[in-house]
Amino acid sequence: MSEKPEQKKGWFQRLTSGLARSSQAMTEQVTGAFTKKPLDQEQLDQLEEMLIEADLGPQIAARITDAFGKARFGKSSTETEVKEALAELVAAELSDREGVFDPLSGPKPYVVLFIGVNGSGKTTTLGKIASDLTLNHKAKVLIAAGDTFRAAAVEQLKIWADRAGADFMSRPPGADAAALAYEAVERAKLEGHDVVLIDTAGRLQNKQGLMDELLKIIRVLKKVDPDAPHETLLVLDATVGRNALAQEKIFGNQVGVSGIVMTKLDGTARGGVLVPVARASDSPIKLIGVGEGVDDLQPFDARAFSRSLVGLED
Repeated sequence: MSEKPEQKKGWFQRLTSGLARSSQAMTEQVTGAFTKKPLDQEQLDQLEEMLIEADLGPQIAARITDAFGKARFGKSSTETEVKEALAELVAAELSDREGVFDPLSGPKPYVVLFIGVNGSGKTTTLGKIASDLTLNHKAKVLIAAGDTFRAAAVEQLKIWADRAGADFMSRPPGADAAALAYEAVERAKLEGHDVVLIDTAGRLQNKQGLMDELLKIIRVLKKVDPDAPHETLLVLDATVGRNALAQEKIFGNQVGVSGIVMTKLDGTARGGVLVPVARASDSPIKLIGVGEGVDDLQPFDARAFSRSLVGLED
């Protein structure tokens, strides 16, 4: 995904709006208390509890609270000063967790594998990326509907492909997803596609079966291109809160995840979960989503996210 300079301000406004529930949950109670008297231990305990409730997790909450106390203990603060300090501390947790997703900078065809549980926004994320590539960058894109167990996922992807003007491949229900992935890359090589986007199943209730299938897809892809997949994006749903951490662990331990996409940040009061996910994962956060539109999926920017999370205007 790319972001033109003139779009940056509009994206920040959408991000701040999308994270409004999270920022209200994180700061409303604390900033109200902090501006009434100099910062004391009772307020620091309140801050730590609030950060934990916002799904930042106990370790990160403790680090931020400790740093906040050292900087502001005994001082009176305005609401903006409190938010600015919190934003800086959250950004410090995330500054080394930014990743870049740029499928047009690598080899052709550039193969991107999308993994994650059903309902995470995986199929929609793939569709948004396809639309950005075809409409904004005039790239030739092939979409492969590798979730062969859910007819609805195939139908949804076909709609996205038609909307984006991307080529599309699918197979009958229950077909071998690995074979489809192989055929997609072979076709992309023959027809000169720039990017291949491959959806996958996400049946986590059959965890080992799912992992075996994903690993098979990867093995088969390497037969047609030893470097494929060039990108494996794990799509996580922010609305599930700390369950996203468990999902990251399951996929991250078995599949070579190269980047994380955090979706539905506009649908939860616990958008802070992105912070512990970013800290726990070996993979960077590459994209975040705060809405249904194509432009609502954008590159992850630690500073912009942190400021939006506490309700600050850029």
